[in-house]
Amino acid sequence: MFAAVFACMRYIDSHAHLADAAFDVDRDDVIARARDAGTTAIVSIGESIAAADRAAAIAANHPRYVYHTAGVHPHDAVDFDEVRDLEAIRRHVAEGAVAVGECGLDYHYDHSPRDAQRRAFESQLRVAKELDRPVVVHSREADTDITAMVDSAAGAGVRGVLHCFTGTHAVAEAALAVGWYVSFSGIVTFKKWDDLALLQLVPDDHLLVESDSPYLAPVPFRGKRNEPSFVRHTIERLAGVRGTTSDALAELTANNARRFFGLAMVDPRP
Repeated sequence: MFAAVFACMRYIDSHAHLADAAFDVDRDDVIARARDAGTTAIVSIGESIAAADRAAAIAANHPRYVYHTAGVHPHDAVDFDEVRDLEAIRRHVAEGAVAVGECGLDYHYDHSPRDAQRRAFESQLRVAKELDRPVVVHSREADTDITAMVDSAAGAGVRGVLHCFTGTHAVAEAALAVGWYVSFSGIVTFKKWDDLALLQLVPDDHLLVESDSPYLAPVPFRGKRNEPSFVRHTIERLAGVRGTTSDALAELTANNARRFFGLAMVDPRP
C-alpha cells in the first residue's frame, strides 16, 4: 500500500533511533517499510557511545541507505568523560559517522546537572569543529545557553541542526541567522500544535524532517511506536502549512539532508 500510494514521494529521515531496543524484534521489517514508504536514506542517531556502536553496525548492513552519528545526550552528561568519549566519537567518524550527536542541553528534565550538560556539549562542539562534521542538537528549555553556544560554535565554523524543534521563534531565528538548520518531527501533526508561523519561518534551504523514532509518532499513529515510514505524515502537514506539495517538500528536505550530512547514496529501491 505504501509503495503504491506514496510512490512519488522521496524523502530522508534525518533523525531516527534505529538502534533503540524498541526495534530489536523487527528492525529489518521497519527498514523495509521505510523503503516502501519512500525513504531514500535514514540517519540513525547514536545518542550514546553504546547506541552509536549499534547504529554503526546497522549502517554497515545497509550501506548508502542507513547512516549513523555518534555523541552523548545531555541526559547522560553527568557521566561524560572527555578523553574516553571524544576518542570514541573520533573513532566513529573515522569509520563513517556523518555527524556528532545527539548532544545539547535539556533543562526540562535536568537528568544531568546543567554545568555538566554545558561541559559535555562544549566538548562535542569542539570535536565537531576538529573533525569537520555537523552536530545534531537537542534543545529543551535552555534558550539562553543554547543560543549563546550555537552562536559561538557557528563563529568557529561548526554546522548544526536543532532537531525535533519545538522551541521559540527567537531560538530558531538565532540558529538560522548563523546558517544552522531546523528539523521538525511528528509533533507538528498533534492537535495541540498551533504554532503554524514557526513551520513557515524556516527557509526552504534550511529545513529538515525526521521521525525521532521510536518516539513521537505522528497522527494518525500517535501513542504507537514510531518508525521512519511515518515521516510522510509530517511532510504532508508541513507541506500544507507552507503552501506546497508533499512531493516538493519531500524532495527539498531530502536535498537539504544530503547537503547537511554529506551523504553519498543511491536509491535502494528498483
